[in-house]
Amino acid sequence: MPEPAVPATNTEPINGREEDLETLQLFVSGLANGCVYGLIALGFVLIYKATEAVNFAQGDFMMIGAFITLGLTNAGYMGLPFWLAAPLAIAIMGVLGYLLDYLVLRHLFGQSQTAVVILTIAIGFVLRFIAGAIWGHEPQTLESPLAVGDFRFGGVVLGFADVAVIVVTFLLTFFLYQFFHRTKLGLAMQAASQNQMAAYYMGIPVRRVQGLIWGLAGMVAGVAGILFASQGAIDPNVGLIGIKAFAAAVIGGFGSLPGALAGGLIVGVIEPFASRYLPAGYSQIAPYALLLFVLVFRPNGLFSQVRTKKV
Repeated sequence: MPEPAVPATNTEPINGREEDLETLQLFVSGLANGCVYGLIALGFVLIYKATEAVNFAQGDFMMIGAFITLGLTNAGYMGLPFWLAAPLAIAIMGVLGYLLDYLVLRHLFGQSQTAVVILTIAIGFVLRFIAGAIWGHEPQTLESPLAVGDFRFGGVVLGFADVAVIVVTFLLTFFLYQFFHRTKLGLAMQAASQNQMAAYYMGIPVRRVQGLIWGLAGMVAGVAGILFASQGAIDPNVGLIGIKAFAAAVIGGFGSLPGALAGGLIVGVIEPFASRYLPAGYSQIAPYALLLFVLVFRPNGLFSQVRTKKV
């Protein structure tokens, strides 16, 4: 006896559920990628809040942090355990950020911000060359304990590394926000950005404060590099995602730490949906189309507050 036919009405809920799961999967995956953009955007905002300079090498700092971690662990000569190599790599990135300011950027003290921008772009090229000369240009994978399993929520799958990226990004944003608004050093950094001469006469060691913020931005880039490498393969050109992170920082509001995170999340979520529902190639320009839209209708960013500069 033949099997009874399945009623046509039963297929609609199944298809609708599958579509909902796909949408949720795209959204969750976009959040994980957006948090990486947000971490790099945090570095942009940290330096801008303290110095009013823009470090276009921040994405390349992230790339160097990832390769330093890789060099300290599976692909390097030291073979350190991941949980020891990760904080060591973050500390090294902090030192590199401080030395960059101490040895190079302080010689531009008093120069226009354009000179700093051009210099950081050149530094990005140098960092990519150095990474390629040391580690090669082939994609490499970090043996990270963060990439050992998946979380499943119903039909949605999220890698453990993606969960770590989301959690660390939100925690880091929260602590940096508290640092800038609750500590004397954070307030001194903001004062130095408002008026360097006035801050100097008030007893704030402006140059030392700026060196510390570059070191802090280097450490944030190190964290981003470790988390990014835990998600997949890396090569010297991955630092170019700093361009998307810059767009995220502008979209969120360039002087706002929560805005940088929000902008990163927006860019991260837009990409998979544009890739899924728009013609091929449009996903690459979707973040920049949004950037143009924001610059036209809200030049200060979606989540920033316009503040007058105190003298």
